[in-house]
Amino acid sequence: MNPMYPNNMSPQMNGNQPLQAVQSMQSHQPMQVTVVEPYVYAAVRSLIGKRVVMDTTRGPVNGIVMDAKPDHVVIQERDSTFFVRICEVVWIMPENFK
Repeated sequence: MNPMYPNNMSPQMNGNQPLQAVQSMQSHQPMQVTVVEPYVYAAVRSLIGKRVVMDTTRGPVNGIVMDAKPDHVVIQERDSTFFVRICEVVWIMPENFK
């Protein structure tokens, strides 16, 4: 499915712009856009229950990965819980204790 043409609609030309684009400009309705990073999501899911250091665009977050969703990850460190948007993750490193 092409996200530019929901409901499997093909573009219909109207001058130089697709008809659907013209219709959406006239309706002035917001369009929801979801960015999914499948490889980062899969990596975070594999780390549930483990300690990690996660670097974000706002700085590092340390703790145990409690949950992972396609758009965010839940990190818990002592009494603090952090909900980090996956699109803000720069890198993830598991902490290995021997």
